[in-house]
Amino acid sequence: MKDPKKFIEHIQQGYAPKGDFIYMGAAMLDGKTIPEAQIKIPLKTMNRHGLIAGATGTGKTKTLQIIAENLSEKGVPVLMMDIKGDLSGIAMPSPGHKKIDARHQLLNFEFTPQASPVEILSLSEQPGVRLKATVSEFGPILLSRILDLTDTQTGILAIVFKYCDDNQLPLLDLKDLKKIIHYATDDGKEEFEKDYGRMSKSSTGSILRKIVALEQQDADLFFGEPSFEVEDLMRTNLDGRGMINIIRLDDIQDKPKLFSTFMLSLLAEIYSTLPEKGDSDRPELIMFIDEAHLIFKEASDALLDQIESIIKLIRSKGVGIYFVTQNPTDVPKEILSQLGLKIQHSLRAFTANDRKAIKLTAENYPISEYYDTKEVLTSLGIGEAFISSLDEKGRPSPLAATMMRAPMSRMDVLTSGELKDLIGSSKLISKYNKEIDRESAYELLNKKIAQADQEEAREKAKEDREKVSRTSSRTSKKSKKTQSAVIKVLTSATFIRGVMSILNKAFK
Repeated sequence: MKDPKKFIEHIQQGYAPKGDFIYMGAAMLDGKTIPEAQIKIPLKTMNRHGLIAGATGTGKTKTLQIIAENLSEKGVPVLMMDIKGDLSGIAMPSPGHKKIDARHQLLNFEFTPQASPVEILSLSEQPGVRLKATVSEFGPILLSRILDLTDTQTGILAIVFKYCDDNQLPLLDLKDLKKIIHYATDDGKEEFEKDYGRMSKSSTGSILRKIVALEQQDADLFFGEPSFEVEDLMRTNLDGRGMINIIRLDDIQDKPKLFSTFMLSLLAEIYSTLPEKGDSDRPELIMFIDEAHLIFKEASDALLDQIESIIKLIRSKGVGIYFVTQNPTDVPKEILSQLGLKIQHSLRAFTANDRKAIKLTAENYPISEYYDTKEVLTSLGIGEAFISSLDEKGRPSPLAATMMRAPMSRMDVLTSGELKDLIGSSKLISKYNKEIDRESAYELLNKKIAQADQEEAREKAKEDREKVSRTSSRTSKKSKKTQSAVIKVLTSATFIRGVMSILNKAFK
């Protein structure tokens, strides 16, 4: 029999932050909730990234909702990827429920319904503030990794970008990029070979095919202007509460390439924009990536390396990234090792592979004298989870099977009318939801080609005129020469004597 007093001391020592924190719930022992064993996550360590995992229906989304709304209340902006379309309810207060009351009575924690300030963003044609980025902002290296290009193809793309920089040709969308690649091995072949070296049509053709494949996942909706500014993700409202930015992605589950492209560009833009923060008392921004396996589903090794590098570095900017997925094995082990907060809901053991996954998952958590981790992982109820975090000194906290608190906001989606009103009240709609198609590489190259064609036509016409003139001159000279020969013959003494002789004979 485990000693409850020792257990309470064990948990209280491991979860006793001196600074601000988020209350997650209370630890359980032998299936019983111990309200004194409060689980508090230090705000200071929230930029150390995290994982929320568990089988379908175990409460992952509600856990995400709890963390997001509490971060907002502490003045920390949040960015959430809403793949299933079920996070919008965070904009409305919870209507309450007797099950919520019963849960919070067990926790001995007051439940206060509360809405959070929300901004709805969109990556596609769904209603919301449109997110876009230009091709130039990606750069040749990042774009090459997204397209999974070879070293040779990457070099060609770098030359294309260099040519555009040298000739003031803005690369804004995929139409611009395709046009300049066509130009490099067609109308502009001689110009490119002279200044940048020869490029084979087979290599540029391969690049173009990969761009077209990206377009098939509606990437052309994402590339363009106006570019979204990172600062607009970092806002707070008039009450000092952090904005919760929800990106609606429920229509791109079958477009993993677009999703990973967007995520990588966003992470890279955030990293390049924000200044170094070092260790601070609170994060600058927390990102939640729901259905995180979509990022890694079709990612190349080069793309995974890029994501891993950014995740390692971005926490120094005060940014925390939280992956939400069904199984921890969905996340590459190199990235999994970087995660400080892990919240593991129940897993199902229906198959041999499931049991193997449970064993691997259990090995990712600290050993505990109070839990048989593999056994508890399959017996956790809805809204219960294992939690392991870092304390303010970066040390792992004790493993705690936790009865989670309930979200203060609505655990359901907004109605179509509520969603329309929320989007209509946005201050960012007028800034980003407009079509801009300024003159860029596509238009400028078309002009250049047209001018070259006109110049070629003028040169050809000139050559034709000169040819006609030369032919006419030769004909004229030949005619004059013939006339001169005839006159010479007609005026010669021999010709005259001959004519006179004929005439004398005729008149005799």
